[in-house]
Amino acid sequence: MSLSPLILATALAAAVTPAAAQPPAPKLLVAISIDQFSADLFAEYRPLYTAGLKRLSTGAVFPSGYQSHAATETCPGHSTILTGAHPARTGIIANNWYDLSLARADKKVYCTEDPTVAGSSSDNYTVSPQYLKVPTLGDRMKAANPASRVVSVAGKDRAAVMMGGHAIDQAWYWGGKSFVTLPGRTGAVPATVNRINADVLATLARPGRAALPAACASHSAAVHVGTRDVGVLVDRKAEDFARFRTALDFDREVADLAIGLIGELKLGSGPAPDVISIGLSATDYVGHGYGTEGAEMCTQLLGVDTAVGRILAALDARKVPYAVVLTADHGGTDLPERSHARGVPDAVRVDKALLPDAMSAALAAEFKFTGRVLYGDGPFGDIYLSRDIPAELRSRVLAAAKARYQSSPQVAAVFTADELRRMPSPTTTPVEEWSLADRFRASFDPERSGDLLVALKPHVTPIADPKGAVATHGSPWSYDRRVPMLFYRPGMTGFEQPLSVETVDILPTLASLIALPVPKAEIDGRCLDLDPGPADTCAR
Repeated sequence: MSLSPLILATALAAAVTPAAAQPPAPKLLVAISIDQFSADLFAEYRPLYTAGLKRLSTGAVFPSGYQSHAATETCPGHSTILTGAHPARTGIIANNWYDLSLARADKKVYCTEDPTVAGSSSDNYTVSPQYLKVPTLGDRMKAANPASRVVSVAGKDRAAVMMGGHAIDQAWYWGGKSFVTLPGRTGAVPATVNRINADVLATLARPGRAALPAACASHSAAVHVGTRDVGVLVDRKAEDFARFRTALDFDREVADLAIGLIGELKLGSGPAPDVISIGLSATDYVGHGYGTEGAEMCTQLLGVDTAVGRILAALDARKVPYAVVLTADHGGTDLPERSHARGVPDAVRVDKALLPDAMSAALAAEFKFTGRVLYGDGPFGDIYLSRDIPAELRSRVLAAAKARYQSSPQVAAVFTADELRRMPSPTTTPVEEWSLADRFRASFDPERSGDLLVALKPHVTPIADPKGAVATHGSPWSYDRRVPMLFYRPGMTGFEQPLSVETVDILPTLASLIALPVPKAEIDGRCLDLDPGPADTCAR
């Protein structure tokens, strides 16, 4: 069939039309992490975004990013975002784990502490990046050119440290009553920090009035859990530092801190590219305190949308080329009481018999052993056998512990350290089809992981008594693993890729934009092409 002259001319014109010009190489890289911002939440509230999240959705959108590993907690998740490495390589296997060689009584360590400091404990610690075994993007940038500046701000120290790395120029995170920096830092405090801390004190001195956005009215319904109701907004009392972390003011102050430092330090205007990581942490506190499907979360995410919009406006005002990635350290799920009422019949709280103290006591009775048998930070994840168990009993106790966990109808799988140690690191795709063993192998560090690793079944919330937190994350299931990954550069042609990618792909993708070489053998991720046409942003 012959083509008409008009169609033929149009086709020939299209064939010779040059590819759209690429945006200039960024002078400032910006990584934003929204703590506990699952892919489900991104999709659920996407029609309501009007500011920053809406604008980022015009860039390269990967709605099915994966925190590939099993231990979907804040510290491991943040350790993947700007290192390109799974926790098995970063060494950050959990928020807390156990080092039975330590002299401290509880043997627990926190992921961003320095346990060599006298008197340090997992609750009263000195913040340090020493447990992070690999370099971050900022570390690699400074190694390539010391003129690059690395700035990290967050609502949590573990977010600031794990995204910032070992060579942070400015690190600021919430210390409980103000924003603080890493110990031992000298030099003048930026004026921005003093201003933000003064504003925080002024904000906390007066009550916070909860205002329900009209778009969130349908989410406002009380659900009784434990001894209280959640699902409806509550005012914050003056000087209530705990509730401040779940208020819109918290992320607003972190965003203001980042915006102020971007301007005060003139990021992106130096002789080498700079990087700033921004950890917005309030969404996680909201998820833990109230669940993911009430008025609290709806209001929070609209506030995040506004905060991200203000960050983007500040970047525009700098008038330097920049690139942004927004993602999350992990997902999350709603409290089981509300989930059960909304069509999830297997949504339950964990059986108290699976708690480490109960399991340890049962094994001690079985083996007539005096003292602690097991150490664990919860009813799932890494479980450690006490070193006080005689060598001739260890294999029997380990087998008995595994059998006890496996006998529970709430347990999906139990792996021993030896089983995971013999497995190769997972490399096959798609990542959503990894086996449970693959997911745990991606979290497994033979130097730090437990003797047993336990997976609860889907929708089993590992909080037996919801006196404080009512919901959580940390499982190997998709609702905790799936997170959005949004890349944005002014002038880019946007597209959406629904197939799965991984958060470990972020480092090589950003590095390619600034022509920073990253040896493939040192990371687990791959570069994602951010150009939907014939050009390839990974070919730099």
